[in-house]
Amino acid sequence: MYITVTPAYGRDYKSAKSARADWTAGKDFIIQQFGHPYDQKPMSIRDVNGEQINIRFDQNRKICNA
Repeated sequence: MYITVTPAYGRDYKSAKSARADWTAGKDFIIQQFGHPYDQKPMSIRDVNGEQINIRFDQNRKICNA
């Protein structure tokens, strides 16, 4: 299952490298997955249970794998 997340607390990234760095550092991201039971709730790398994570960045115009 894929889950798409966006940076929390007004953060944004210009590169996939910086987005992945904050993800692996354990910073919070917001789940943006319509139909997911926790849609619009925060999550971090500590909350992953085998899902594939996609991170949206650069004002939600780009996407990368976590």
